[in-house]
Amino acid sequence: MTDRNVNAAPPEAATKFPWPPVLFAGAIALPWLLTVYAPLPWPGLNDAAAYWVGVAFGAFGLLLIGSALWTLHAHQTTYLPHRSATALVTSGPYRRFRNPIYLGEALLLLYGAQMTQSIWFVGAALLFGVLVTALQIVPEERHLEATFGETYLAYKARSRRWI
Repeated sequence: MTDRNVNAAPPEAATKFPWPPVLFAGAIALPWLLTVYAPLPWPGLNDAAAYWVGVAFGAFGLLLIGSALWTLHAHQTTYLPHRSATALVTSGPYRRFRNPIYLGEALLLLYGAQMTQSIWFVGAALLFGVLVTALQIVPEERHLEATFGETYLAYKARSRRWI
C-alpha cells in the first residue's frame, strides 16, 4: 500500500545530511581496524551452527535491504535518507518494519561479527542502532508525521521500528 503526500509543498526533508550510509561505513571500518590493531577474544562459539546463524543474519539483512529498496523504487519514492518522502510505503518489508534498510544493515554487522569472530562488530551494530535512531529515524518519523499525518500515525501503531 502507498499513501501519496497530498500537500502541495512537502515539508523539508528529515535531515540534510545522509547519516545512515556514513554511519554504516563507519560501523564497518572502525571495527575492522579495531579487529586488526586491538583484537579482543571472541566470546561466541566457533562451530557450524554459529557459522550458519551468522550466514542467516547476513542473508536476511541483504534480503531486507534489497526488498526495501525495490519496494521504494516500485512506489516511486526516494530511498535517499536526506530527501523528502513523496509516498508512505506500507507494503513489502515495510508492512512489518518501519526501517527495514537500517535493520538489514545492523544484521549485516552481526554477520560480520560472526564471520570475523570480532566482538568489535557486535559493538558497532549496537552503536549503529543507537546513532541511526537518534540522527535519522527520530527526525524521519517527525517528517513522516508532518507529511502524512493520521495515515502515518496509524501505520506507526501497527508496525515496529526495529524488530
